[in-house]
Amino acid sequence: MRKLGEVLAGDRTWLVAIAAAMWGLDGWLRLPLAQDLPAATVVFWEHFLVVLVLMPWVPRALRALRRCGKREWIAAVVLGGGTSVVATMMFTAAFEAGDPVTPLVLQKMQPVLAVVAAFVILRERIRGGYFAFAVPALLGAWLLAFTDPFDVRVAALRSALLALGAAALWGAGTVVGRLLSVELRSWDVTVLRFVIGLPAAALIVWGRGVSFAVTPQDMGGLALLAFIPGLIALTIYYYGMRNTAAARATLAELAFPATAALVGVTVLGESLSPTQWLGFGIVLAAVIGLGFHERTRETPAVVAETV
Repeated sequence: MRKLGEVLAGDRTWLVAIAAAMWGLDGWLRLPLAQDLPAATVVFWEHFLVVLVLMPWVPRALRALRRCGKREWIAAVVLGGGTSVVATMMFTAAFEAGDPVTPLVLQKMQPVLAVVAAFVILRERIRGGYFAFAVPALLGAWLLAFTDPFDVRVAALRSALLALGAAALWGAGTVVGRLLSVELRSWDVTVLRFVIGLPAAALIVWGRGVSFAVTPQDMGGLALLAFIPGLIALTIYYYGMRNTAAARATLAELAFPATAALVGVTVLGESLSPTQWLGFGIVLAAVIGLGFHERTRETPAVVAETV
């Protein structure tokens, strides 16, 4: 038990990676729903079902936020409304613009944007050793995203702006999640993300003029989506973020596309090209290597100031 306590008290990059790996199940669960329901409706019900379960903890989370300053309030709004809802809808809209390549290309900007935000907002300092993991991880993510990594064409401006906006919000979400996880209990951060995200999701459904209605057959899939890559994964994620610098966490989050690729191959009947398998291996090695480095070396690659 003592060893377990020591592990949990140290750097938790590995926990962030586990949570991100659970997000990889999202596509498997979301695909059948996307064929029956608008994306905005799915996002709304994801938040509604989780908030329904979390209602007993909502008053405590709101009281905890009330005791915080303006910076934490802004962070909570960005996290709940921006990262949880708006970014997802922007990324979906980028695909709807008719260019499936552009969103995938520009989504790879998320770690870069997160590192910049971590430096500006959290005063995290990056040492040279960080790039020994960051550069291969980004390269691996690129290889994993495309069947032919040398034949990528970015075209539509609207799709590009939407995808870049989503990447910026997701990168900001990593940083503000770290900020809130230091000031608040990780469970309260999880509760606030869904509570603030619910009205934002409802406004988007109303603004897009789509229906809130779902069939009983869809409810099982919505519940699985809400609680596995949703509530459970985010609970692990914010617990890990208490002791994980945002610059490290944003690389650990690349476990998400790696798991999604495995799910695609084993469950959805897809196939990966040799370069995609190479990218998968590089991402996995970089994420595991970074976590091991930060736990075992006296000089970490990222120095996080007290926020």
